[in-house]
Amino acid sequence: MTYNAQTGASQLVADLAADIKDKVILITGPSPGSIGAAFAEAVAAGQPALIILATRNPSKVEPVSQSIASAHPSVKVRTLELDLGSLEKVRRATDDVNSWADVPVIDVVVNNAGIMAVPFELSPEGVESQFATNHLGHFLFVNLIMAKILAARAPRVVIVASDAHRLQSIRFGGVNFDDGKVYNKWLAYGQSKTANMLTALALANKLGKRGLLAFSLHPGVILTHLADHLDAQKEFADLHALEVTQGNREAKDEMKFKTPDQGAATSVYAAFYPGLKDHNGAYLQDCQVADPWTQCVRPWGTDPVEAEMLWKLTEELAGQEFSY
Repeated sequence: MTYNAQTGASQLVADLAADIKDKVILITGPSPGSIGAAFAEAVAAGQPALIILATRNPSKVEPVSQSIASAHPSVKVRTLELDLGSLEKVRRATDDVNSWADVPVIDVVVNNAGIMAVPFELSPEGVESQFATNHLGHFLFVNLIMAKILAARAPRVVIVASDAHRLQSIRFGGVNFDDGKVYNKWLAYGQSKTANMLTALALANKLGKRGLLAFSLHPGVILTHLADHLDAQKEFADLHALEVTQGNREAKDEMKFKTPDQGAATSVYAAFYPGLKDHNGAYLQDCQVADPWTQCVRPWGTDPVEAEMLWKLTEELAGQEFSY
């Protein structure tokens, strides 16, 4: 079966139902109207054993829980309070997950939550907020529940990155943009998305021998609430100007939008498609392994040396080592 940019999550779930059935799936950031919600609602049709909705505000995802319960009453749904912007709160959430005796195994984790192009702010631990929320919080969360992930028969970790990684490699000498003095919201977003790609690659390299598959992906451009805080006309004009300054050929491309169902499709593909076993650590786009030339894959997002460097930096920022 060949999938592409027009493929929807619902189509993939129908095709991959046997690979979804009876699994325990955790997704971060499944707020209503998001691609995370589209993913959760689509995957429920595959009859997983449990869907865990991890969110900063549990009451906010109640409509998603109700939607799943209404359409698929046999599928269990559990909500987890998870604030990725605070390492203390991430640890609190992982303590909760690890205490669930009735959930000994988590088959699939989809790191979907994120923020985009926000004003400069530091996390409670003093890390630039986009890097902290999109990367650091997810890194710590996944590694602290890794025992339950590795207990699965065919564990997968999926990380929603973005083709915006083309904007910025990892600033190993200053992820905080000199404490905001040289901060650019789009470069900071790009850095966090590069970090997502490198984390998936590092997980594959470190834990592939123990059966873990890890992938990052670009979901496409989808109209969700992620950009509600932006003055779209001004901010995307600034983004275009930045692309021109950097010499990115993507600056000439017309922005093509996807529906939420199409936007969630590559996450479903990454989480369940059986044909990806020979591509561990890959970056995916449009339900396929992304092509570096035609689908905007920068080498700094796929370099194993940079992946290992980022792992060590992130351990330092998290104050905890994970030696696999």
